[in-house]
Amino acid sequence: MEAYLEAFAFIFGSPVNIAFIVFSVLWGIAFGSVPGLTGIVGVALLIPFTYAFSPEQSLLLLGGVYVGATFGGSISAILFNTPGSPEAACTALDGYPMARNGQGGKALGIALASSAIGGIFGTLVLMLLAPPMAQLALAFGPAEYFALAILGISAIASIGSGSVLKGLVAGLIGLGVATVGLDPITGFERYTFDNLMLLTGISFVPVIIGTFALAEVLSRVSEGSTPTNVITNVSTKLPTREEMGEVKGTLARSSVIGSIIGALPGVGATTAAFISYSEAVRWSKRPEKFGTGVPEGIAAPEAANNSAVGGSMIPLLALGIPGSATTAVMLGGLTIHGIVPGPLLMENNTLLVYTVFISMMLANILMLIFGIRAARYFALILTIPYAYVGPAIVVMCITGVYGLNANMFDIAVMLSFGLIGVLLRVMSYPVASFIIGLVLGPIAETSLRQGLMITQFDYSEFLMRPIAATLLTLSAASLVYGLYGQWKRSRGSSGGSSPEAAE
Repeated sequence: MEAYLEAFAFIFGSPVNIAFIVFSVLWGIAFGSVPGLTGIVGVALLIPFTYAFSPEQSLLLLGGVYVGATFGGSISAILFNTPGSPEAACTALDGYPMARNGQGGKALGIALASSAIGGIFGTLVLMLLAPPMAQLALAFGPAEYFALAILGISAIASIGSGSVLKGLVAGLIGLGVATVGLDPITGFERYTFDNLMLLTGISFVPVIIGTFALAEVLSRVSEGSTPTNVITNVSTKLPTREEMGEVKGTLARSSVIGSIIGALPGVGATTAAFISYSEAVRWSKRPEKFGTGVPEGIAAPEAANNSAVGGSMIPLLALGIPGSATTAVMLGGLTIHGIVPGPLLMENNTLLVYTVFISMMLANILMLIFGIRAARYFALILTIPYAYVGPAIVVMCITGVYGLNANMFDIAVMLSFGLIGVLLRVMSYPVASFIIGLVLGPIAETSLRQGLMITQFDYSEFLMRPIAATLLTLSAASLVYGLYGQWKRSRGSSGGSSPEAAE
């Protein structure tokens, strides 16, 4: 309690510290909403300025950017089908269809409320359970990471068009794309075709911007006319108590999943969002509706990726191991001040640790306030004719992708996968299954091969580890249940058709 009071006095005792948190949240929302920039860039750009501040003030800035950027990606994902950050890709799957149906304000409100709830939950987990969660993260080895990836991949057959075969094919295509580059174990080249730019694999951000944003622009152009259901006059509407009640189970499950996955070193919010989306599909009574604009499809990834923010701070502070790419950048910001995160940090730098706790809680509350205004101003762009907005989105995507690595090859990747995204849509293959296979494929492959090397290629050892066995059992059981449910629904719909329709 004394540590909390001291941290409260530090934050609220100076208007400068409050201004830091306000500025950082706004900065994060702005960077998160621009495709290709992401919170990593927002945090990295502020690190040089932290030299002039104390370590506590530095983390006020960097933590607020992390919180704001994680939500910011959902704004452009919902309004333009252009995820501002990789973790917002799942939000676009149902957020954009809902916006196209004239419910853009509702979609933004669900995303904002879910982000705040998930972020606050993740911060509470950080405050109360940092040491035990860090120990749980250390218990995850290759077998557990493989089982976790399989748990997310096992839902791909249930997403999108309702066709199990198309869902599996799209997921396998994503897994295939994930194998391009150097073999993670042996170092041999795979599918590089002697192109040096492919040695490091295909970057996830250009792929996701291409399949979502560019494919959307190309699809609209191919229509030959402006759609009649263009989104206009969008104003963020926070969900009612009844609407929140409908997704409360999804919010609770996704917040827990996000906190746990966020605490796993090197996994991050993107994986948390995709696995939570997969679980929302798995547990839903209407999985075939996902991808058409259902509230659960927005609430699940937004609650998960924001709760993962607090979760990813656990290994950073308690173990000195970054829980995500953004916290890896934040680790650099700490080291320039001579701070070494690890088990002794809570004893030697109590003010720093508890300042992080309180500032991140405050940042999530401010995100809820600023998010309403930010989304409203973004929505003003939608009153502009799409003949101007479409090219502007393409330019923004190219700028964001090029800004990642100053690499023209990334732009070529984005353009290529824009065409692939259009092809998947035309053939009714679910883009979500493709992206899930792409994101979780490297984790599944690397973990499986490392685990087999450790066990001398004894597959049964994976079932001897309690956590891995539990996750694999849940994957198998839920996949069988999901396939049975789809078969039952298809049988019911065919049985209920009229004789004339059957003929």
